[in-house]
Amino acid sequence: MLALVNALLYVLVALTWGSSFFFAKIGLEGLAPQQVATVRTVLGAVTLVVVLLVTRRAWPREPRVWGHLLVVAVFLNAVPSSLMAWAEQTVPSGLASIYNATTPIMTLLALTVLVPSERLSRRQLGGVALGIVGVLVLVGPWDLVGDPAVLATVPGQVALLGMTASYGIGLAWLRRFGVGSGQDPTTVATVQLTLAAVLMLLVAPVIATGPVRLDWRIVAAMVALGAVGTGLAYAWNTRLVGAWGAGRASTVTYLTPVVGVALGVVVLGEPLRWNEPVGGLVVLLGIALASGALRGRRSAARSRPSVRSAG
Repeated sequence: MLALVNALLYVLVALTWGSSFFFAKIGLEGLAPQQVATVRTVLGAVTLVVVLLVTRRAWPREPRVWGHLLVVAVFLNAVPSSLMAWAEQTVPSGLASIYNATTPIMTLLALTVLVPSERLSRRQLGGVALGIVGVLVLVGPWDLVGDPAVLATVPGQVALLGMTASYGIGLAWLRRFGVGSGQDPTTVATVQLTLAAVLMLLVAPVIATGPVRLDWRIVAAMVALGAVGTGLAYAWNTRLVGAWGAGRASTVTYLTPVVGVALGVVVLGEPLRWNEPVGGLVVLLGIALASGALRGRRSAARSRPSVRSAG
């Protein structure tokens, strides 16, 4: 029974994180980009605070933990959610979900800077290089000159790379300073999201401006994106990591782009260029190579992936 529950949670995390870009796209129909980012973060924080109170978990007391989580809140929540929403004004949600899969590659690069002891091996360097090739295929530079519509998406695609680079810095910061070591992971995620929500509410009067148009689709999409995708999915993934280990749980990275592309094409009618799924596949192969998943079961078991995609 427990195994079935964990398998169901795994599917829910994949569906939830894979549909995040789809729901953000719907939210942009009635909200400005920064409004989408702010509402998402606030709903996620409120959801996790409720979980924390219901389960009677204690808030951290160490100022050091709060200080480091403030940095993490900037790089894992405030900055990437803002960049994602801004990018999706021009970039299809399916393509955005594929770009999200570059997070482990960005994290490996950030680790080499913030954690000098974690030098990249030849295998990891090969995986990073393959991931970069995948990004180039995603961009499709051969279409930039002849297709104005593709050229218009380039700033958004650059913003999405900034999003995953920000995720990488945040995850590397967690690793470098041992943020939350000895703390309950759900509690750490709650503090992180709460700090991010406070930061975004502080700047909202300046940058989250613009007309608001709401209907049931937009409201439902924002609730799904915030309360479920940014809130509950953290708790679900935490349970999976505890039950399966970080390595096995991190394989959700391979499923989220599939969900995102399928929703974009089938529901939103987004066009899909041939190079987008091909580039995404190359990126995923790079992640598999860098994480050791292509080295066989024994080798992979000795070398668990140290990074995973953010939700």
